[in-house]
Amino acid sequence: MVVVQYSYTRCLEPTAPTDFFCTGLVLLVVAFLVLVGMLHLNCEKRKTSLIPFSILDLAPIRQGGDAAQAFANMCAQAKTADQLGYQRYWIAEHHNMSGIGSSATSVLIGHVAGVTEKIRVGSGGVMLPNHAPLIIAEQFGTLESLYPGRIDLGLGRAPGTDQRTAYALRRDRVGDDHDFPRDVAELQAYLRAAEPGQPVRAVPGAGLDVPIWLLGSSLFSAQLAAMLGLPYAFASHFAPDYLSQALAQYREGFRPSSQLQQPYVMVGVNALAAATDEEARRLFTSTQVASVDMLRGLREPMGPAIDDIDSYWTPEEKRVVEHKLHYSYVGDAETIGSGLAALVEETAADEIMTTVRVFEPTAGLHSLQILAQVRDQLQ
Repeated sequence: MVVVQYSYTRCLEPTAPTDFFCTGLVLLVVAFLVLVGMLHLNCEKRKTSLIPFSILDLAPIRQGGDAAQAFANMCAQAKTADQLGYQRYWIAEHHNMSGIGSSATSVLIGHVAGVTEKIRVGSGGVMLPNHAPLIIAEQFGTLESLYPGRIDLGLGRAPGTDQRTAYALRRDRVGDDHDFPRDVAELQAYLRAAEPGQPVRAVPGAGLDVPIWLLGSSLFSAQLAAMLGLPYAFASHFAPDYLSQALAQYREGFRPSSQLQQPYVMVGVNALAAATDEEARRLFTSTQVASVDMLRGLREPMGPAIDDIDSYWTPEEKRVVEHKLHYSYVGDAETIGSGLAALVEETAADEIMTTVRVFEPTAGLHSLQILAQVRDQLQ
């Protein structure tokens, strides 16, 4: 530091024969010190800026159990996630599936929010084509009034079921892709402060500005989320094909909004952690079997893990299921940590959301604990 001060003083002397050299040297040293300081601040910021981890739950109904037990397991899992500092706990709407209990999504959101304290709770998502926007505004306005500052409203445009069940849900609400943007805009309007003389209002709901997310597995919702300036969650946990393209289009086309000034991306994965890779792979067979069963037209309750998955699926079923579950991270903390680090590098995700589908509830809680350790070490 003394040398720099001395050189700087000499450079101020009008008779110094090396004025130009000294000035250049001082500027170089100062620039170097500024660069070092910026790098230090950036490193400190990275150390304290963890990538949030969140959870997507479908309230799986297990063989030998029922919906009541599924909801009890959900609450135990949500409480653990809350204590471990997970960011969100989302519940997905599905219908007419004997292995999934999350059909009354908003009811379960309220149930989970009531047994937790800090974690945000929301839908991942509400399938908006199944509902009138006003009803969703009222339901989530009620949730936000009960649990202020903790409710998220994730929206999807698929029915979350088969065509026959979709018709039973919607009756005459059979539209096309143009209906979804209109419905989203209508829902946003109900959640904003009501205009004077507005004939239809969401009560409660108006003025509460519940955060809206768009969910998707193709390019349509990515483009719409960008246009509306909304956060975007990609369902890569079961639809990996368009992940990179969807994120690129979302980021390139993003327009700032009153809700969000910069693009925000959540990437969905399947993550199952255990003490060893071998144990994690065995537990994960419950998810693999469920995916095979869906290919076979079966929608049965979740079954226990099996020892030999290769004896259950055919080579073609294996190919299809492994492609569907491409973004799955199964193993011990080290294995999952390296996999998720590569995913973050690949996608620049702002947040990771994982399913936790395990037959043994205690193994699911243990997986959450290990994943929290991975999160804390992931920079």
